[in-house]
Amino acid sequence: MITLVLGGTRSGKSEVAERLAAAAAGDGPVTYVATGSAGDGDADMAGRIARHRARRPPAWATVEAGPGAELGVVVAGLAGTVLVDSLGTWVAGCPDLAVDGPLLCASLAARPGATVVVSEEVGLGVHAPTDVGRRFADVLGELNRAVADVADRVLLVVAGRILPLDRPGDLDPGAGGAG
Repeated sequence: MITLVLGGTRSGKSEVAERLAAAAAGDGPVTYVATGSAGDGDADMAGRIARHRARRPPAWATVEAGPGAELGVVVAGLAGTVLVDSLGTWVAGCPDLAVDGPLLCASLAARPGATVVVSEEVGLGVHAPTDVGRRFADVLGELNRAVADVADRVLLVVAGRILPLDRPGDLDPGAGGAG
């Protein structure tokens, strides 16, 4: 079972993902794949990481897949329930924003255990004023769509509220709408 949890900054997406991973694991193991790291002097990121660590049960293992790590390879080698937090941080840490989305999606689809993937929904924000900002939004948006295609469910978290998202094929073209 693959669940993609999308949301904006401070939406509560990581907390939702942590609850989903705990429920999926029951008494089994959970591995938290952390894609971010605090660089020298980055007090804000260090604080975010500390808050995330404090929320996790001490029995959960943590694997760091920092800048440049091949996330598909990391995920493929893990057993039990896996929580990946987050795709946006992973993309931002990859040189030239070059990620192997097909490998990640294949690894997610091949995993026997439950997987919860957290990502930022960049499509609801302000249009980036810089080339690198636009490229980041494009790369992450395409990666989110690819992961959503292999996911069993996709959830959008807004202000701590969870909205399940349907697949495009689930739409009934004859239902609703003003004529």
